[in-house]
Amino acid sequence: MDSPVPPPSSEPRPRRRDRHGRGMRGPVAPPQVPLSVSRADSFRDLVQDSVERLERRWPQLADVDFLVLDVPGSLEETVPLGRALSAAKGQPAQIVIYRRPVEIRTKSRDERALLVHEVVVEQVAELLGLSPESVDPRYGQD
Repeated sequence: MDSPVPPPSSEPRPRRRDRHGRGMRGPVAPPQVPLSVSRADSFRDLVQDSVERLERRWPQLADVDFLVLDVPGSLEETVPLGRALSAAKGQPAQIVIYRRPVEIRTKSRDERALLVHEVVVEQVAELLGLSPESVDPRYGQD
């Protein structure tokens, strides 16, 4: 019997799907979409926004290093959200914000932004020897 099937061609056929039939694989989200921003980067952005907001009112904060660490290094009875370290021997003053303790205490990005700003204000106030309300008049009102 003659078969109506044509002989196979020497050229490979273009692939339209992957071999399991689920479609082509690719990135989940393009790089410009917020989904591709890590939680650590997002947290650093919140701290940076808060610092920029305070630097307009307190220009001396330009000499202070603001750091974001995941967790505090030492074991304490209570877990700090931040720490202010005075300048010493050629080292500038530092304010450290701890990312994981802040994230654990908040549920949404808005809550996180408010708590980050409060922690930054409290640490700046401690460093400058002022009350948090004098550092940011809107402290505690949000």
